[in-house]
Amino acid sequence: MSKFTIVNQEFLPAETASVLITDLAIQRGYGIFDFFKTIDGRPVFLEDHLDRFYNSAAAMHLTVDLSREELKTLLLKLIEKNGIADSGIRITLTGGYSPDGYGIAKPNMIITQTEMILSKQISLEGISLITHQYQRQLSYAKTLDYLMAVWLQPVIKEKGADDVLYHNNGIVSECPRANFFIIDQSGHVVTTRENLLKGIIRKHVLEIAGGLNLLQHRDITLDDLKNCKEAFITSSTKNILPVTKIDGRVVGDGYAGPVSKLLSEKLQLKAAQH
Repeated sequence: MSKFTIVNQEFLPAETASVLITDLAIQRGYGIFDFFKTIDGRPVFLEDHLDRFYNSAAAMHLTVDLSREELKTLLLKLIEKNGIADSGIRITLTGGYSPDGYGIAKPNMIITQTEMILSKQISLEGISLITHQYQRQLSYAKTLDYLMAVWLQPVIKEKGADDVLYHNNGIVSECPRANFFIIDQSGHVVTTRENLLKGIIRKHVLEIAGGLNLLQHRDITLDDLKNCKEAFITSSTKNILPVTKIDGRVVGDGYAGPVSKLLSEKLQLKAAQH
């Protein structure tokens, strides 16, 4: 259980920390966030997450009062005060208390920490996805906009799947909270290049795959999903999670494949060095 939450640099009891209902994040869903994990009290890929946080803020016309070093100091102090070894830390920057409920105001920054049970082994059985035509707004920024993902939850459940995979006119992009990869018939690691949020774990998987001469950048089509040897998603909480079924069709032999396992092992080693 988290003891403290930070609201605008003030450490507050987690159970009572709050912002006003006039915040633009509540009134219009306007704001950004970033999320990273700690392992044994150590932030993982923190510099990458801070890069994305400041880039998202700039893209959404939100000012960050703290310098990068000031924010890092604040985050490390929260980790120390809460004393949670394995956790997820979320930095939220809202649209602020807009006088007219529409224009951007001085942002509020909220930092929360939640205990997590983190698996260090790849799931062999993986997950099931369904595809859905949708292009997320401002996909290059990590915004608060998850309207479609939440709206689709009953559909996902009804079809016995675990999550949804977006595509736009037949070109696959991403899951709501994860990036998507396939291993094609030639053994290449393939990921779509455009119209998606470039995740932190995605970045490191690309570096690993490139170092193994397995990387290929090109659009992934819906037809590619029918013929791929393996598929997986990546995120800060899931690392590499195999996808073993898409729209009811089994991927590969229905279990985590050898390339996914290899990448997962190398990612774990890389994360331990950061």
